[in-house]
Amino acid sequence: MLDETIPLTTIEWEEWGNPKEREYYDYMKSYSPVDNVTQQRYPNILVTAGLHDPRVGYWEPAKWVAKLRSTKTDNNLLLLKTELGAGHFSVTGRFERLKEVALEYAFLLKTAGQLSTQPLKGSGPAQPPTAAASPSVA
Repeated sequence: MLDETIPLTTIEWEEWGNPKEREYYDYMKSYSPVDNVTQQRYPNILVTAGLHDPRVGYWEPAKWVAKLRSTKTDNNLLLLKTELGAGHFSVTGRFERLKEVALEYAFLLKTAGQLSTQPLKGSGPAQPPTAAASPSVA
């Protein structure tokens, strides 16, 4: 919010205040994710970013994850996924969006202990019928 060259920044000042004024700067910093990382335990976290996001640069979530990784005191999952074809509102296309939703569900299931690393029974390539099960051809 301090960089006036970033699109939409000065427009946001009308809503949030100008961070060049100490009162607004201190308030914004009080809820800034990067500035509020402390040495403590954190829950499992999945962070997503879009390379072409005009509102949140891809480097912002990357900086937050890097700071969390160097500061947190637990072994919980902390994953960063940067979608190279996405903007602020995720990827476009129905099937691409479904892949993102599948990733989110997989993360939730994994962190809830419901996702096994073992394949499901019956999964894998289909087995060819055995000779006993094949009809004889005369």
